[in-house]
Amino acid sequence: MVQDQNLRVLLARRPTGAPTPEDFSIVSDAVSAPAPGDVLVQNLFLSLDPYMRGRMNDAKSYVPPIQIGEVMGGGAVGRVIRSESPDFAQGDIVEGLLGWQQFAVAKAKLLRKIDPTLAPVSTALGVLGMPGLTAYFGLLDLGKPVPTDTVVVSAASGAVGSLVGQIAKRLGCRTVGVVGSADKAQYITDELGYDAAINYRTAGNLRKEIRAAAPDGVNVYFDNVGGPVTDAVFENLAQRARIVICGQISQYNSTEQELGPRNLSRILVTRSRIEGFIVFDYADRYPQGLKDLSGWLANGEIKYKEDIVKGLENAPAAFIGLLEGKNFGKLLVQIAD
Repeated sequence: MVQDQNLRVLLARRPTGAPTPEDFSIVSDAVSAPAPGDVLVQNLFLSLDPYMRGRMNDAKSYVPPIQIGEVMGGGAVGRVIRSESPDFAQGDIVEGLLGWQQFAVAKAKLLRKIDPTLAPVSTALGVLGMPGLTAYFGLLDLGKPVPTDTVVVSAASGAVGSLVGQIAKRLGCRTVGVVGSADKAQYITDELGYDAAINYRTAGNLRKEIRAAAPDGVNVYFDNVGGPVTDAVFENLAQRARIVICGQISQYNSTEQELGPRNLSRILVTRSRIEGFIVFDYADRYPQGLKDLSGWLANGEIKYKEDIVKGLENAPAAFIGLLEGKNFGKLLVQIAD
């Protein structure tokens, strides 16, 4: 055993609007022992993702809300310290919903074994994990891009959006990314191969800038943010456009529901289709998605960027910054070496 105390981050209260440090509490208590069929894991990296903000509310969603006093939920990759399951041995690297804590006891059947020789283990939370699979299935199954399509992606430098653009480029599409800084705009064009980048924070007229970048209209829109960016894209849809609703990060901290969608007439006129997307619906197809993604990564056909914060105690501040767009790449907290 590395230590007998477990540092954990709990939900202290439900946020009103944007989360604050007071909405979290950090406690230390004894490390739990695994029961038969369980595995004790020392977490190495914790994934911070926008969907976690919704779980802080007492509201029905596709995953249950976190209760006051419970450990914050989230994906992590870690090392098996003790196993009471024949499926795992001490020292195995695993990934699962292990939460914001140094140590976690989990059902063996809910863990995925990671091969640390294929790629850095942190990638199991990014390009070779939930974000990568989200980009893969969301674009290919719902967006259905074909060569010469124009694909617009919001939050295009993020863990999901960065991969959506690269996969679309592999298929011969024109790619336009919407981001929130000049550095991110340069990154997605120079490093990821996006054809055009738009900084929504400095755009004088977002609708016109999207039109300039997509003069033949937007065939596929991969929506991670909602709000004014989506409004502007809707004004530039091509006929029979496909809109993938993956996230609505611009709305997660809202205390009142915004009016909208305000321009569904554009959906009518262009005969476009809008569909919501949750990656968990594709669990039975994860092996194929991971096979393709790992192959592309090994061949250098896709790239990834990680934004790593060290220390579990810094997770709340990093998460607050994530919702403000301060991260650059897949946001992770390194908990142990």
